[in-house]
Amino acid sequence: MNLDLTNKRAIVCGSTQGIGKAIALELAQLGASVTLVARNEATLQETARELDSSKGQQHDYLVADFSKPEEVVQQLQVYLQQHEQVHILVNNTGGPAGGPITNAKPEEFLNAFNMHLINNHNLAQAVIPLMKEAGYGRIINIISTSVKQPLHGLGVSNTIRGAVASWAKTMANELGPYGITVNNVLPGSTHTGRITAIIESRSEKTGRSQAEIQQEMEAEIPARRFAEPEEVAAAAAFLATPAAAYINGINVPVDGGRTGSL
Repeated sequence: MNLDLTNKRAIVCGSTQGIGKAIALELAQLGASVTLVARNEATLQETARELDSSKGQQHDYLVADFSKPEEVVQQLQVYLQQHEQVHILVNNTGGPAGGPITNAKPEEFLNAFNMHLINNHNLAQAVIPLMKEAGYGRIINIISTSVKQPLHGLGVSNTIRGAVASWAKTMANELGPYGITVNNVLPGSTHTGRITAIIESRSEKTGRSQAEIQQEMEAEIPARRFAEPEEVAAAAAFLATPAAAYINGINVPVDGGRTGSL
């Protein structure tokens, strides 16, 4: 099985913490040169120092705030003047705030749409020509199991994640002939700041302890535990490798079996 990413360049968004950071570390271990993307330069520099460079990789980073898509495009244009190849794009952005969909304001949908779908689209459009030229491309979107089964209390997120999944499937159909695959990884409850925030919010609203809420959430998972970021990263990294060349246009839940649909 060919899992070697030597001489491949990967852009990993949201890569200074949680799942994004775990993916960046995993891709570097497989031999890829990694461009980290996040808005905090200090944490970008710190993360870059942690990346494996034993195979001669050249890692770097791009400072970008995904709440400002126009600035992301500008930063990316400068970046592409300095890089002739990009083989892997990992789209990963923190999810919208929780809450019932009936309480959501229109601007919440618009902001989330820009942060997720529009940024994903801009990034993909920028690197697709380089992937076509190389005859190798992997676009991997970190979304949520909500694209298969909407999650309670995450109205805006459920809506936008579903849009991203449909965008990705459409793009997969168009790019397949060029040796470019587009797939979605759907993390379930994972030990990240996101799940901590959800638990804290539920605790504040219900008056129940955070430990009780976590135990209740874990009881809904056949594996009876939350995922570690590295476990989600393993799935994403595999999809980036030559071994996954014939896997295209799919949603891969990494959720310990929680999602009720096939």
